[in-house]
Amino acid sequence: MTPSYGDASDSKPLGFELSSRVPAVQAATRDLGGPARGPLKASPNVNDTPQPSTPVTTLSVLILTQNEESNLPACLASIQPLSAPVYIVDSGSTDRTLAIAESAGATVARHLFENYGKQRNWAQANLPLQGDWVLHLDADERLTPELAAEIRTLMANPPATIDGYLLCKRTIFMGRWIRHGGQYPSYHLRLFRRAKGRCEDRLYDQHYLVDGKTARLKHDYIDIITSDLTTWTQRHLRWADLEVQEYLRAQGSSLPPLPLQGRGQGREVSRVQPRLLGTPIERKRWLRKQFGRSPRFLRAFLLGLYRYFLRLGFLDGKEGLIFHFLQGVWYRFMIDAKLHEVQLRLSKGSGG
Repeated sequence: MTPSYGDASDSKPLGFELSSRVPAVQAATRDLGGPARGPLKASPNVNDTPQPSTPVTTLSVLILTQNEESNLPACLASIQPLSAPVYIVDSGSTDRTLAIAESAGATVARHLFENYGKQRNWAQANLPLQGDWVLHLDADERLTPELAAEIRTLMANPPATIDGYLLCKRTIFMGRWIRHGGQYPSYHLRLFRRAKGRCEDRLYDQHYLVDGKTARLKHDYIDIITSDLTTWTQRHLRWADLEVQEYLRAQGSSLPPLPLQGRGQGREVSRVQPRLLGTPIERKRWLRKQFGRSPRFLRAFLLGLYRYFLRLGFLDGKEGLIFHFLQGVWYRFMIDAKLHEVQLRLSKGSGG
């Protein structure tokens, strides 16, 4: 069966530790929920939502962390209505992340991070997940109360013919919902039967693949992109390096490749195939391929103009201006600049 696709986020197999505590999530957070596709607004505390008495035994929630003490409480509070077991895979936190996770009753595993895909595939293959379904989240993501209720209802009697669900992402940048510039709606496959799904083999911009039929859920989840611009730029500089390595890897460069196969990864992981008339993820990958064929350096500015004017990014206000310029122009230009730098170094090395 042809896989369906959605998104994501070990050179040597490492031992890992598991720990858990009695559930005690009582974090008071600002809820960024509200009606699906409706305007972003403050709504009652997540803990004001009536708590279910019967746990969702068909589902496990898997969250990746590293120094997420500021984000994790809100994430955990947003999934509390599911009453599903939570598994945290931490890659060396030095703040209070682990204490927060353990006090919330989560099972915590410590495992060296290489990239999002390998970390998530390792977790699915090695952790004692419960039930047939898994929900993948990052610590800076939250379920809206409406989505949590929708998932809980769905998991009470999941259709036998569906193996995965795409969730619609609501991006929040500098406190503002980025609704234009092609950022919304944006679907990502995060909920699937764990025996049928895995993360693709990419260093960056990974998506999930499911061996079976997928469908879309009605309500949104929220992605809080970053707490400050310094963190945002540092992350994107790191991701730019991974993009360059992906390009060189695809071109068969002599640059030493990153180790991409590890133990405990389950079956071999394939990749999302670019298709113009395919799923939202396949179509996004097709557009990305066309972008890669555009003139280097110039393409970053063309993308910025496309997002900001043709896709109405200017309607996102000052925060939108900052986001669309940094993410659509600066970041893509930085990838081209780093690629040019590496290729200059390689050409000098071969010439010497």
